[in-house]
Amino acid sequence: MSDDEAETDAAANGATDGSAADHDGVDGGPEVADVFPRDEDPLAESVETALAGRSAVVAVGVPLRLLPAVLAARERSSGAPWRVACRPGVVDALSRALVLGSAVAEAVERDEIRIRTGEPLDHGAGGTVFAGPDGVDAVVGPRGDRSLATTAVGDGPEAVDGVRATAASRFEAATAGPVGMPSRTSLLAAAREVLDDRFADDVAVLLESLDIGAFGRTTEISDRTLLVALAARHDHLFRDLRRWVGVDGVGIAPEQEFTGDRRALVDRELIESIKVPMGPGRPMLRLRVVDDALLRAHPEEVPSILRGRFALPTDDDGRVRRDAGREGRRPVWERRRW
Repeated sequence: MSDDEAETDAAANGATDGSAADHDGVDGGPEVADVFPRDEDPLAESVETALAGRSAVVAVGVPLRLLPAVLAARERSSGAPWRVACRPGVVDALSRALVLGSAVAEAVERDEIRIRTGEPLDHGAGGTVFAGPDGVDAVVGPRGDRSLATTAVGDGPEAVDGVRATAASRFEAATAGPVGMPSRTSLLAAAREVLDDRFADDVAVLLESLDIGAFGRTTEISDRTLLVALAARHDHLFRDLRRWVGVDGVGIAPEQEFTGDRRALVDRELIESIKVPMGPGRPMLRLRVVDDALLRAHPEEVPSILRGRFALPTDDDGRVRRDAGREGRRPVWERRRW
């Protein structure tokens, strides 16, 4: 959509058909927002520790909960790409997870991992197995109390070889498909080309500082909300932001889906949309910050500012209540800067 004034009420909440729903967290629901963040996750920590430094790993039945641990372990390893077959719904969810999805896409682009979708292996209670030349690690135990059981090659080479062969066969039978979220390299390169270096630098800082499950598509402050706020900090045209992220750009989300997020930021008096006549046709919208804290914040501080403002009570029309301390606020450019 090229017309900034063409509005739509369509919302992208990242809903799925629920076919992978299982709130154990290992077999967990496919949305990132349903699984992360977790204050502590001993199983994920065990997986990262067990896999770090390993070579030629083939993984089967990997749930969303454990994918960040696999990614972190691969970053601490070298050698041939790891083969990772995720549970149904996981790869699809990455297309709606800016932080995790872009990190996984980066690893795929660098040929550090190869990711597919397949069914869990019939091995152990959890159905999740990590196999390599030096041993096998399997998720075992009752739901809600999963743990990692390790079999080293010295403890049973025939068993290790058998499980590894089965896992490799299951990976080859799994379905290959794109992650659906751009890699961080391509995401930032396109931001520099379509918008500018300062905006791209803000995005880069945020991607490095955010929790892996932050700002998913199903959260009230979504990844789209965050990107609109960042664009307003640099006075960008709404059209250019959507051209960068839309299906004809890097493909984070359809262009029309950013309208609701822009409205939410305007209603909470964080930004404004200024109509800018630019030749024939309807005026375009320029995004501009009207909240001093948002304007002056370091990029890594922007999420906390958004959370604080979205936590304020609102009226029926979605605007911040006047009794919430917002009376008398003036636009940023009318305030004296010291």
